[in-house]
Amino acid sequence: MADQVADYVLQRLREWGVKQVFGYPGDGINGLVAAFGRADNQPQFIQARHEEMAAFEAVGYAKFSGEVAVCTATSGPGAIHLLNGLYDAKLDHVPVVAIVGQTARSAMGGNYQQEVDLQALYKDVASEYLVEVNVASQLPNALDRAIRIARARRAPTALIIPADLQEEPYQAPEHEFKQVPSSPPDDLSAVTVASHRDIERAAEILDAGNKVAILVGQGARGAAEQVRELADITGAGVAKALLGKDVLSDELPYVTGSIGLLGTRPSYELMRDCDTLIIIGSNFPYAQFLPEFGQARAIQIDIDGAMIGMRYPTEVNLVGDAKATLAQLNPLLKRKSERGWRETVESNVARWWETVERQSMLKARPVNPMRVVWELSQRIPDNAIVSADSGSSTNWYARCLRFRGTMRGSLSGTLATMGPGVPYAIGAKFAHPDRPAIALVGDGAIQMNGLAELLTVARYHRQWSDPRLIVCVFHNNDLNQVTWELRSMGGAPKFEESQSLPDTSYAEVARVFGLNAIAVDDPEQLGDAWDQALRADRPTVLDVRCDPEVPPIPPHATWEQMKATAEAVLRGDPNAWHLVTQGAKTKAQEFVPHRNG
Repeated sequence: MADQVADYVLQRLREWGVKQVFGYPGDGINGLVAAFGRADNQPQFIQARHEEMAAFEAVGYAKFSGEVAVCTATSGPGAIHLLNGLYDAKLDHVPVVAIVGQTARSAMGGNYQQEVDLQALYKDVASEYLVEVNVASQLPNALDRAIRIARARRAPTALIIPADLQEEPYQAPEHEFKQVPSSPPDDLSAVTVASHRDIERAAEILDAGNKVAILVGQGARGAAEQVRELADITGAGVAKALLGKDVLSDELPYVTGSIGLLGTRPSYELMRDCDTLIIIGSNFPYAQFLPEFGQARAIQIDIDGAMIGMRYPTEVNLVGDAKATLAQLNPLLKRKSERGWRETVESNVARWWETVERQSMLKARPVNPMRVVWELSQRIPDNAIVSADSGSSTNWYARCLRFRGTMRGSLSGTLATMGPGVPYAIGAKFAHPDRPAIALVGDGAIQMNGLAELLTVARYHRQWSDPRLIVCVFHNNDLNQVTWELRSMGGAPKFEESQSLPDTSYAEVARVFGLNAIAVDDPEQLGDAWDQALRADRPTVLDVRCDPEVPPIPPHATWEQMKATAEAVLRGDPNAWHLVTQGAKTKAQEFVPHRNG
């Protein structure tokens, strides 16, 4: 039986099957930290270098395991630091429970050290469930509800436990007025299915269409087989939102790849030309990359009715689990005998991958960043887990990395925050210690917080049965995505004072930390460098010096738009002529004749 409140919290987490708690200590959770010691570190306390990183590690764990993740931090600054990671969970619909300390109850309201109004602070990020536990008998109900609601709503929830309460004797709720009991941990895996009448209406729309397009997001991940069947019956092409990049293999000839500003040309063409659209498990927000309003009849499938029908004028909204709903929809459909649309999609996809290969092999100064990912695609294990950070490197993850097998991948989709690439990979390794993890990060992100988290990698990697965690740094000494946004959106040249980064050797830092390290400044070394990293018996930092002037050209970019960008650049951008010629070479690869036609 638990002696103190903190002991009971850990006991209940164990009963829920929680294996790790990602966090950073502080006196606001001293009672909880002491309880970890008494519990022989079960669940295991995973010490990040910063509370924000602990939250990101929890998000990565939840994304790649499908389970609720837990993070913890002290009162005041510790709780504040968790927020960015928790907002990442909120916007990407990920179940994370935050357990945070608070100033002792006796000092509350006294302007005491580290006293912050955490209920006000967390009201938005933990809007689905936020509670301050002020008496022991609020447990286990408060903790159970936090876990159940996080799982059911796919959202972050939070418990605030004052420091003094953590060390008080635990007293279970009694069977009396104003006491709230709870039930044992359980499996909340109930499956919801849309109404049969609405499914029939959706079938009629799909049967009537001649050019069907499918857009999948992360909500379709459990329905991959059913999506493939739907595409086969309807002759559709399938585009993938970034959070759904791992839903279907890119080796399928009708999968057009990512959609949006970071997307592919065939996904742009798929949406531009289709007459019917079915959106499955995606909240992709950029309407300009979807069919023109009125062009396509549309259907949406989503488990969350609050998120449906808000991105495109849909005729039928199917609220339910994607797998179960498609299992009822597909048998109602008539197989399309006319395959001209499918043949066009497949031709566009084949042409695209040829274009990407040519673009990746273009010379640059010193290394073309597209080639970094292209070479990875040729040799990445079928069971690898890939995390991407926010920045220009995200373009190459989105467009150049070909998913296959049981590969998984994710990034900060909606918040698009910098910094989660390395901690996501750490969370992935605790979720799947037997699988290799690869983080694709820019030098801005690694400088922001990833370097410190390499120490976390060094500390824990011996616990992983497969020790491979590769951090690939796109080393260009530039906050490159913002630089390109200044040029293309603002018509302004690069501003060195805000955009240039201090130079350092990430490989040398990694070696100091006890990690394997490979520095690359010659494109011909890339393939061998990836091979070495994938054979290594410990984590590796791959430090690749890349050309910052290789442009992340959006799929809808025209020569006129590129000309306008070049004119803005030539007004005063450093290295302007190299930038213009590199952009022209890259764009020109789209017009090289297709190998097969």
